[in-house]
Amino acid sequence: MNEMNAVALILAGGASPKLSVLTDVRTEAAIPFGGKYRIIDFVLSNCVNSDIYNVAVLTQYRPRSLNEHIGAGRPWDLDRTTGGIHLLQPYLKRPGEAIRWQKGTADAVRFHLDFLEEQKEDLVLILGGDHVYKMDYRALLQFHVDTRADVTIAVHSVPHYEAYRYGIVVTDEEGQITHFQEKPKRPESTLASMGIYVFNRSFLVDWLSGPGKRQKDFGREVIPALVEAGKRLFAYPFFGYWTDIGTVQAYWEANMGLLGEIPPLNMDDPEWVIHTRSEERPPVLLGENAVIEGSLLCDGAQVEGTVIRSVISPGVRIAPGAVVRDSVVLTDAEIRAGAVLDKVIVDKEAVIGEEARVGMDDEQNAANRELPTVLNTGLTLIGKKARVPAGAVLGRNVVVRPYTSERRFHSKEVPSGSTIGVRP
Repeated sequence: MNEMNAVALILAGGASPKLSVLTDVRTEAAIPFGGKYRIIDFVLSNCVNSDIYNVAVLTQYRPRSLNEHIGAGRPWDLDRTTGGIHLLQPYLKRPGEAIRWQKGTADAVRFHLDFLEEQKEDLVLILGGDHVYKMDYRALLQFHVDTRADVTIAVHSVPHYEAYRYGIVVTDEEGQITHFQEKPKRPESTLASMGIYVFNRSFLVDWLSGPGKRQKDFGREVIPALVEAGKRLFAYPFFGYWTDIGTVQAYWEANMGLLGEIPPLNMDDPEWVIHTRSEERPPVLLGENAVIEGSLLCDGAQVEGTVIRSVISPGVRIAPGAVVRDSVVLTDAEIRAGAVLDKVIVDKEAVIGEEARVGMDDEQNAANRELPTVLNTGLTLIGKKARVPAGAVLGRNVVVRPYTSERRFHSKEVPSGSTIGVRP
């Protein structure tokens, strides 16, 4: 197939209080997911599987982990001399200029209009880097051309009670957008914007440098203004699996969803491979007394304890007598002998000490005191490289910040709703 006549811009996201420790050390797009993947792997794979090979990733917040993961783009066949992968950061445009950061999705694109003006493609595909889904963008782009739209927005139906979390689209019978509500208290429909936009390249450049030159965000400002101005905006309905990893609860649920007998997201589809940067690691090693039930285990994991309904990432070590239940354990974490985890997210290289109990309080509704609206369902979070002392007992809705050492635990009894450590 021929490459599509589109350049893709991936907005890599930033920090989010609703993702707590997961974005304390990295941008949203770089969060590990599903064992060996990063969230951005899905949108990058969608691009190359859709024959889009000119891709730019717009970064700002803590980009090092993301940049290292993407590298030259080889796992996605994006290490090319023409097109390929571009990592774009904010920069000073002239000597002596005051430092100015990108202040929203539209502002991030405006920062790089010079890049867009240099591209030969007629269409610009703007994508979020923090969603998990599989989509053939070719159908979306063809829809945009066929409707002669100025802008096309991919939409997904959501439950009415969740509509307040999204930009909501109202359309006429032909699918043209007549009204756009950004995170409304009283939504007029259940068609949620997926944060996926197709623009005619010249139209986008002209708008962001002209009438919309002060607009910072696509959802809050650009799209409503374009509807008000009478431009041709159309909604493209998408019916496949899609989830916005916008909260720790959504992240945990999406990982747990992979463990179903028929998971809603097929990660083993030879027709639509999810590519990633894989490390050379040995096969999974199961000890003589290991017990595994309904779990996902990745290369390099060493399990001598019990794992039940959990996602175990590469290089994780689970010692004899340890029990990991309903949890997500990220790369190279260590669960030592006799430790028990129940409904816990353990970030990379964290250590859970011998005989520690994490997530042991029956009081699931004792919300985290610092993040009461985010962490209130019983999840406990252990940040990157944190160390939980041997014998410690942590309740539910507890947060242990990244790099927290054992001496930060003034007591081995950590009640539900507590936060240990400081933000890095």
